[in-house]
Amino acid sequence: MNQREVLKYIGMTPDQLEKQADEAMGTLTTDVLHKHYEESVKDFEVDTILKGRILNVVNDDVIVDVGYKSEGVVQVTEFWNPAQINVGDEIEVFLEGVEDEAGMIAISKAKADRIRGWERIITNNKEGDVVRGRVIRKIKGGLLVDIGVPVFLPASQVDIRRVEDIGEYVGREVECKIIKIDEKRMNIIVSRRKLLEEQREEMKKKLMEEIQEGDVRRGIVKNIADFGVFVDLGGIDGLLHITDMSWGRISHPSELIKLEQPIEVKILKIDREHERIALGYKQLSENPWSHVEGKYPVGTRVKGKVVNILPYGAFVELETGVEGLVHISEMSWTKRVNHPSEMVQIGDTVEVVVLNINREKEEISLGMKQTETNPWDLVEEKYSVGTKVKGKVRNLTNYGAFVELEEGIDGLLHVSDMSWTKKVLHPSELVKKGDAIETVVLSVDPAKKRVALGLKQLQNNPWETSIPEKYRQGTVVQGKVTKLTHFGAFVELEPTLEGLLHVSKLSGGKEGATVSDMLSPGDVVEVEVIRLEPAEGKIGLSLSRIIEHKERKEGEAEAAPAAEGAAPQA
Repeated sequence: MNQREVLKYIGMTPDQLEKQADEAMGTLTTDVLHKHYEESVKDFEVDTILKGRILNVVNDDVIVDVGYKSEGVVQVTEFWNPAQINVGDEIEVFLEGVEDEAGMIAISKAKADRIRGWERIITNNKEGDVVRGRVIRKIKGGLLVDIGVPVFLPASQVDIRRVEDIGEYVGREVECKIIKIDEKRMNIIVSRRKLLEEQREEMKKKLMEEIQEGDVRRGIVKNIADFGVFVDLGGIDGLLHITDMSWGRISHPSELIKLEQPIEVKILKIDREHERIALGYKQLSENPWSHVEGKYPVGTRVKGKVVNILPYGAFVELETGVEGLVHISEMSWTKRVNHPSEMVQIGDTVEVVVLNINREKEEISLGMKQTETNPWDLVEEKYSVGTKVKGKVRNLTNYGAFVELEEGIDGLLHVSDMSWTKKVLHPSELVKKGDAIETVVLSVDPAKKRVALGLKQLQNNPWETSIPEKYRQGTVVQGKVTKLTHFGAFVELEPTLEGLLHVSKLSGGKEGATVSDMLSPGDVVEVEVIRLEPAEGKIGLSLSRIIEHKERKEGEAEAAPAAEGAAPQA
């Protein structure tokens, strides 16, 4: 039976048959799709983990099919490595809600990852276990470490030593010990410090068993203080004191050593009871003092750098670790040095002579003035006795005046050598500080650094010429009382020439009367020469009569200002 016969048999035209077939296929397709949907749509429960497949990536959105009637969206930032997101990949997501305002489901890959990670951590780890992870960010109070799930590492547990900025650990892989698991809150706290302390304790125990004094060990500088540095030897810190860092002079350990610097040190002393280790760094090199006597014999002239100044002298570095003291007394032959800073400054390069070496105490005495000729060696030749010299009065004392002949060379003009005739009680009666005067050299003592000068010696001695002729014994002359003493009065016979009127040679008839009762300064008197001693420069007088008496009145000095309107003193 052909097609035409069949159509005739069933009573349909070809067009009618085609239409009926299309309707039948539509019905079949609808039934099949409905049946497939019923089979594919599962029961979706919020707060559960579902499997899904990545359909597409649009900008920062990842479209995920989880088998629901609508797709879900996950942000690209929820993937650890966005570059590895591939369409068709199967992932797990957490269902947060169904049918949001956009008609889609709310899903989260990050929450699903956290839950799965938590499940793995709880299954495989317990408190006390060691875990490894990467520090992902700094948060309040510490760090967040990813060990499969984010866990909290408190700032106080980051390291054994205090960390200035814990943010430096972000991105680093760290090993920590789990110290607390809170299953209800899905929270884990870890400690890197506790793990390090336990490891360090084991290392310390091993180190203390094998270390010996004299050993050379390698360590890491972990702390720097004013007095030295602490070096981690691997389980225990040793102290490298500043005095054991360099044979030379350093002001602070940081001049030589930096934090975290690897360093080799020598074990100087071990206190096993208190677990203390003293270290040395300079001991790894030879002590420069071991050859100092051969290198710097006494009398050697060398150059060095001034490294320190104290009131009593300056320290000069001859080489690293070898310093000598130039005492203030060894700085100048002639200059009066009150402080070493008048001669040198820190950093100056100076030439010195080695004066003495004490190998045991590691001390060298140096001299600066010894590099120059001692001017006192030439004084005797330059200022021979009898030489007339000019100089400036530099200073006055009760017993005389110091006259500067040249820088550092002073001569003493004693009061007894200032005048042949005047009794000089103080040098200020004849000279003043700063005066330029001419004198005669009387004596020179280079050993004691003394030059004696004379002023009166510039003139002939009148006691050898005119005075004996003019003031013979028995001669009566007039004079003026200049000053009174308990033993008599001095009478000026002519300028700069005085005689002594002894109290026993006064006449007045007053029993028990004193010199001041009889005379006053300024009185004009007539006296007789009763004794003449040219060798001693003395004239003895006796009172003949008082020509003009100026009576002294007690309180005269006080009355004068009172008369001028000033209040008298009590």
